[in-house]
Amino acid sequence: MLVGAVLCATAACGPGDLKNATAPSTTSWQEPESYDYTLTSATQVLAGTFRVKVRDGKVVRAVGLDKDSRRQAHDLLDEVPTVGDLLKRLAKARSDEADTAEAEYAADGQPLRITLDWDKNAIDDEALYVISSFRTTAP
Repeated sequence: MLVGAVLCATAACGPGDLKNATAPSTTSWQEPESYDYTLTSATQVLAGTFRVKVRDGKVVRAVGLDKDSRRQAHDLLDEVPTVGDLLKRLAKARSDEADTAEAEYAADGQPLRITLDWDKNAIDDEALYVISSFRTTAP
């Protein structure tokens, strides 16, 4: 159900905003040291929507924006990833030859959605991350 909500919530991104899901694993986009973004996550560990603050390459604050994520933002701050962490997870899934390791990118190469599934026959290893409202900030 959460995955369906994530997909519906991201439908506002028109197809013209995304590159092909098979875009190269590396792009010209560089992760800044300090930024804010909204993460919608559907995983076994982290589920919900979070407003994330990254400073000096580390998550320093995460605010849960829905019922599922409020508690997790407080209890599991160390589990909230930076965009760079998400790209590392994508690269690891690709190197491990996961059944699904896809990403969609904005025209500038910034990742917008990452979908992972290590084993299509397992029911607890899927992950969907949607990155939105990305804004570079001063350190």
